[in-house]
Amino acid sequence: MSEKTDQVKGKAKEAVGRLTGKKDLESEGKADRRAGEAKEKLSDARGKVEEVIDKAESKVEEVIDKAKDASHRK
Repeated sequence: MSEKTDQVKGKAKEAVGRLTGKKDLESEGKADRRAGEAKEKLSDARGKVEEVIDKAESKVEEVIDKAKDASHRK
């Protein structure tokens, strides 16, 4: 399931658990919601890491190209 789906499902379980007095269901909902939040943060972090890797690869290629150009001029 997606991060948002887990969060919404968790919130619904929490609410139903609170309304019915079922602590187990409420706890299960909290766990689902928190799992969804954690997945979302992990996904965001993964995206940022991929961005940094892409930028680093571009810089490395740029440096290599400059080095090749410099060696050809000699």
